[in-house]
Amino acid sequence: MKDREILDKIAKGDESALKYLYKKYYRMMTKLVISNNGSEDEAKDIYQDALIVFWQKVIGGQLILTSRISTYLYSICLNLWRKELDRKNRLSHEEKDEAQYLDNDREEREKIIHECINELGDTCKRILTYYYFEKMSMQEIAEKLEFANTDTAKTKKYKCKKRLDQLVKQKYSASDFLD
Repeated sequence: MKDREILDKIAKGDESALKYLYKKYYRMMTKLVISNNGSEDEAKDIYQDALIVFWQKVIGGQLILTSRISTYLYSICLNLWRKELDRKNRLSHEEKDEAQYLDNDREEREKIIHECINELGDTCKRILTYYYFEKMSMQEIAEKLEFANTDTAKTKKYKCKKRLDQLVKQKYSASDFLD
């Protein structure tokens, strides 16, 4: 089929011309995406989107073809793929920024918690540090601090945690944790 014949068929709504274009240029268009860091699925999506854009321009009478159809489709695929790469790049940067923000936020919270823990008595300071930061079990804490049993360590930890919560709420408001 010649380009003029394809355009005429599309203008009349004949989808066989679209199927013909899809098969004829499939390898060329998908190779463009795959050779530029794209997957097979992404390549198929881009090519299908390009064909839809082409179809809509022909049907809408907006297409002034100054090159071969293959060249025109190639440029549409290239532009669509560039937009997709830009979008991916932006998302990647946003994820990195968010991860950095979360790390900074976590560090700030830990700093506040450590500051408040240091204001508690020595026993509470040790229990909470062992449990939350050194990830020791209640059994290990009970042995290390020479408590009678694990239940004693649990009760102490509960009371210390409650005092820590009160201290944090006393010294800081919710807005201190939010930007």
